[in-house]
Amino acid sequence: MKFGSMPYKRLELKEMKDALKTFTKRLEEAGTYEEAREVFISKDAFDRKAETARTLASIRHSIDTRDAFYEAEASYWNQAGPAVEEDNQAFIRALAASPFRAMFEQEFGKVLFLNAEMAMKAFSPAIIEEMQKENDLAMAYEKLLASAQIPFRGEVCTISRMTPYKSSADDAVRLAAWKAEGQWYKDHQDALDSYYDELVKLRDAMGRKLGYENYIQMGYYRMERTSYGREDVERFRAAVREYLVPLAEEVYRKQAARFGRDYPMSFADNALEFKTGNPKPAGGPAEIVEHASVFYDALSPETSEFFRTMREGELMDLLSTDGKQGGGYCTSLPDYRVPFIFANFNGTQGDVEVLTHEGGHAFAAYSNRDRIPLGQIWPGMEACEVHSMSMEFLSWPWAEDFFGEDADKFRFSHLASALTFIPYGTMVDHFQHIVYEHPDMTPAERHAAWKELMGEYTPWHRLDGEIPFYSEGQGWQRQHHIYSYPFYYIDYCLAQTAALEIWAMSRKDFRDAFSHYMAYTKMGGSETFTELIRKAGLLSPFDKECLRMVAETAREYLAGVDTGKW
Repeated sequence: MKFGSMPYKRLELKEMKDALKTFTKRLEEAGTYEEAREVFISKDAFDRKAETARTLASIRHSIDTRDAFYEAEASYWNQAGPAVEEDNQAFIRALAASPFRAMFEQEFGKVLFLNAEMAMKAFSPAIIEEMQKENDLAMAYEKLLASAQIPFRGEVCTISRMTPYKSSADDAVRLAAWKAEGQWYKDHQDALDSYYDELVKLRDAMGRKLGYENYIQMGYYRMERTSYGREDVERFRAAVREYLVPLAEEVYRKQAARFGRDYPMSFADNALEFKTGNPKPAGGPAEIVEHASVFYDALSPETSEFFRTMREGELMDLLSTDGKQGGGYCTSLPDYRVPFIFANFNGTQGDVEVLTHEGGHAFAAYSNRDRIPLGQIWPGMEACEVHSMSMEFLSWPWAEDFFGEDADKFRFSHLASALTFIPYGTMVDHFQHIVYEHPDMTPAERHAAWKELMGEYTPWHRLDGEIPFYSEGQGWQRQHHIYSYPFYYIDYCLAQTAALEIWAMSRKDFRDAFSHYMAYTKMGGSETFTELIRKAGLLSPFDKECLRMVAETAREYLAGVDTGKW
């Protein structure tokens, strides 16, 4: 079925609560494993129905945030989700206490109960009201960004449509674009500060109600971090500062030298990698999709089948339009056994990267679409990002199709961006730990903390106040994960490290690297992150040897590229 034909029907709150209560009662009364299993399977089918309805509403709202019907439905699910969680938790507790637990674990794996334990530690009926308010605030923030109308060069642009101007080869245009976008954020500073201040205090209150010192431990439980904790993340941060920050500095120092400019450069100058301009796709959106078909067809029979399904089902919304939520994402529609890709093409190399990145997520979901329970289609967020970031690197042999004569330029840019991203992403995580350790910080204190961390993690940015917002230590407010998905961002960094390891493998033997990728992907969410990594034959990102090896291999590759010709 095509996406546009999928019917949407709201599940009423009473219907969901009654169903969950019935499942719990039946599970508690089950006399045999077969009876308990039948309840478990029935409840999973109901979860898929509810998730499909919620996701349809969410996708259609994000495609056009001005649509009153789907805005109302998205708001309904913001309230309904927390309201049914108490009943869902009752089922989880019954499952954890079941006399047939060992049989469930034998058939469906230990992750089922590890995630159940995390869920129980991250919820209490006492925080339902805060959870509902949290959802509303995050949605209001996303809607604010989607509503952006930025006057620039005779047109009115969304944030996404400003991106090509922000990387223009024309110095004056590029600087003006950064200033114009930064001024829009400055003009909405009060709202941005207010939304986040409320979110931090709400989350802190939730953590304390659950008996924690602050929100941080609750945040880790929400992210289902079953195989590592804060100490592991802190060790990873230290390795990033030791191996990746110096390498990223090398990248930007050489970039400054190419342009004959002093280091560090401004945000606007850092955004232009080459004198001849940044790499651009060979063709528009239709051509990019065609090139993607060639790539997925050639990669494997499994990826070929997957991408044909995406195209035939019209399961991608890729163009940037007025009222559309920013960014890109992948989600899935369980009842239809298909994923969905959302993006905002803007004529930059990011168009190719988002299609391969979200395509990696979508391929993993498609490969595991029949996995039971629903929660094991996807692993944890850090594990999911390995699917996507690795798929970006696996597209390298087809860069000539995507980028034509800019293929080598793209490869250099893509690798350099991955390396320089990890310090930034690690900084996002470090910042959030500071914020939630000190929930009473003022907005000005948060901005000052971000600016100080920039000196530690991203010293290649000149902070002189030339560009509003960004050079004043406020740029974190454009990172929607900080508002909507706290503590998510380190997941990208851990995954990027694993993806770079697969990239390093592919330099020696592409098919061997792809076999590791497939071994990892086909496990879905059946194992914890560290077990997925181990069973796929990869080094753990928490092993500093992994980052050291990645940095060494990448430094050697970058040194072998003659960037002067660009």
